[in-house]
Amino acid sequence: MTNDYKFEFRPYQRRFLRSLTTNHGRWDIREGIILRLTDESGKVGWGEIAPISWFGSETLEQALDFCRQLPREITDETIFSIPDELPACQFGFESAWEMGSEFFSMPNDSSCSTWGNPIAFSVSPWEKTALPPPCPMPHAQSFSGLLPAGEAALNQWETLWQQGYRTFKWKIGVDAIAHELKIFESLIHTLPAFTKLRLDANGGLSYEEANLWLWTCDNLKANPELRLEIEFIEQPLPVEQFQQMLELSTSYETAIALDESVATLGQLAACHQQGWRGIFVIKPGIVGSPSRLRKFCHQHQIDTVFSSVFETAIARLAALQLAAELSRNNRAIGFGIDHFFEQEETWLQSLWNDL
Repeated sequence: MTNDYKFEFRPYQRRFLRSLTTNHGRWDIREGIILRLTDESGKVGWGEIAPISWFGSETLEQALDFCRQLPREITDETIFSIPDELPACQFGFESAWEMGSEFFSMPNDSSCSTWGNPIAFSVSPWEKTALPPPCPMPHAQSFSGLLPAGEAALNQWETLWQQGYRTFKWKIGVDAIAHELKIFESLIHTLPAFTKLRLDANGGLSYEEANLWLWTCDNLKANPELRLEIEFIEQPLPVEQFQQMLELSTSYETAIALDESVATLGQLAACHQQGWRGIFVIKPGIVGSPSRLRKFCHQHQIDTVFSSVFETAIARLAALQLAAELSRNNRAIGFGIDHFFEQEETWLQSLWNDL
């Protein structure tokens, strides 16, 4: 039986507290779309479209055009026939559908649980105008905290450590490699014992630079006095250099994780088919259909790290649900990004109710 839903949406803008600098450039404002689906009985599901076009998803304008052309009443068929060229839209609509049909059938006093089962919002599902309040997040030890690029990382890690983070990610490929290696040397001797460190190049290294980073990390791994773990280097080379990354993954002890190369489900399947058996960094907000992602992960039992796209609490809830279901090998998830934004409770309420 086909269900009908009242469909509403609101575009949003959120300014980063400090610019996010990666190999792709500076990012100052996070833009996206909040969705609300209301079924015939009044149950509500919330979703979010948070595209990153330079990472492989559709653009914000393409997502807005798609939302604008939809009627006010949509069906299950509408939700599950969104084309693959709109992966962030697939995620946003399908996660809203899941929350409306699955989570919101729970008792009215349901509240967020602990990590491993990040269940719905503590509001009544029949409060049609109120946005859900932010869900308590898993303990910081479950998260990888994102450090700023460059020397700022040397000052930022301690604040995150005090908040409970034990895994950190640092952006590389942003500055000259000689300068970054010096900062790296300082960072690894500053971080406490048993810290895990991830290096994220966002595809910004040359083949020679990637070899130098991997060689450097292998040498550190071989040093018994260093009690810090270099967990992996993330996306060292551009997407089109997949074969070189495959070769590098067999040449060094330090693991490589694919990120930009596996931004969407189609890319994920293609890299697996071509022989990648290393780590896959999955950004649920832009990967595409949650149901198809579940099917792929269950079928192939891939080694995953789930990661944020700097979404709001709405998409984060759906993403954490997927991470809880599909994570393997006890890897920290990449959602330690709250310190990049102002707290959002009032902002979310205002976005919906003031229009």
